Formats: sequence, C-alpha cells, structure tokens
Amino acid sequence: MSAGDLQDRVVVVMGAGSSGAGTSNGEAAALAYAESGATVVAVDRNGDEAHRVADRIAAAGGRSLALEADVTVDADVEAVVKETIARFGVPHVVHGNVGVARTGSVMELAPAEWQAAVDVNLNGAYLAFRHALPPMLEEGRGVFVQVSSLASVRHTGYPYPAYSAAKAALNQLTVSIALTYADRGIRANAILPGLIDTPLVGQQLAGSQAEVEARHALSPTGRMGSPWDVANAAVFLASDKAAYINGVCLPVDGGLGMRSV
Repeated sequence: MSAGDLQDRVVVVMGAGSSGAGTSNGEAAALAYAESGATVVAVDRNGDEAHRVADRIAAAGGRSLALEADVTVDADVEAVVKETIARFGVPHVVHGNVGVARTGSVMELAPAEWQAAVDVNLNGAYLAFRHALPPMLEEGRGVFVQVSSLASVRHTGYPYPAYSAAKAALNQLTVSIALTYADRGIRANAILPGLIDTPLVGQQLAGSQAEVEARHALSPTGRMGSPWDVANAAVFLASDKAAYINGVCLPVDGGLGMRSV
C-alpha cells in the first residue's frame, strides 16, 4: 500500500467485520484506514470476520491484527486496548462502528431488548472511551471516530426508538469527550450516516428488493450511499487534515437530513 494521510498511525476499528454478503461500514473503514497507510487492528465479535478483514489488508500489503471481542464486555474491550499497545503502541485512532437497528416500539420492546440496543449502540462506545483514553492522554494525543446515525437527530420513518435514542446519546457522549479533553490533545467526532447500502439493510430493515429500491428512492440523490462514503469521511476526520475539527456530528447522507419532507 502507498503512503497516505495516516502513515505510521495505529487505528483500532471496533466492528470491522460484516454480518452478511457485501462490505459493511466497518469493513470499508478498516480497508480505507489501511489504504491511507495505517496499521489496522480489526476487532469483531466474530473472530472469523476479524481475521477475514485483517487478511484482506495484509494481502494488499498493509499491516493488520485481528482480535475477537464483544464491545459490550468490559474485559474484552480492555484486552483489545492492552493487546494493541503491546503489539503496536498506543493507538492513534479508535473507530467505533458497532450498531444494531433493533425495531419495535416502546410498547413492543421488552426491557431486556431495549437494554440490549443501548448496550450495543451506546455502552460499547463508553467502554472504548474508558479504556483507550488513559493511554492516549499519557501520550497527549488521540482521535475517536464514532459511527452514529441520522436517526439520532431526526425521525427516519422506521420504528426503532431504542436505536434512535441510543445513537442520540452517543452523539452527546462524543461531544462531551471532545470538549472535556480538547486541551489535552484528544479529538472526538461522530459520523451520522443516512441511507447506506450495507448488508445489515437487508437483514434488519429491508427484507425484499422492493424495500431496498424504496430506500434508494428516499434519498435526495436517488440512491443510497455506500459504506465507502462513510469510510472516506472517517479517514478524513482521523487525519491531521481535520486537526481543528472536534465535537462535530457530521451527516453523510446525500442531503437527507436537510430535507423537510
């Protein structure tokens, strides 16, 4: 791989695998970070997926490490940070990509289902901050990129209040981290993807080709975005080109968030 904006940086991607056929947001991010020169630690609760992505990076000439971990488990996240430091040093960037769009109204979701949505979409980020911040603060630098959702700031028409609420909380958690530690070399930003064509779309939201086409039609551009659109934004936010961008919740949505209807 050629030198890029992240040459000699170490990036941990939480949720680097794919849950189905096609490239996920996490996989695209891992590959894009590597293409920009970073050493990538590909983390996924499915160890086979973590290794598959790490192998893709290695096959393209990059440097990578696969780690199996559940981001909702404190000990797992702690182990990821410690192993990264042992192998490559303190990470320069931690990218949080894990999320699940659990559907169901507040009347339909059992408390355990609600809590599961919060655990995945919010608490995983809390644990990443909890364990990665101390060594980053010792180094006097560090970047966090969290993948949130346009659903965190507006109703998208889908019945997933647990997802929307957790992602909205993720936004404010990210802003809080950004402002609390800005004077100690830490930056934190969130990306708010709109309608993105990922493997999870077919599994969680669009069960038929007609529903997929309907999602394309909902976008102002007439098509859903791709995981690479999200990944390219992440690489920029992680790079020195975004050195004065902090506490931002950046829509990557083709303009959907600005449309009134």
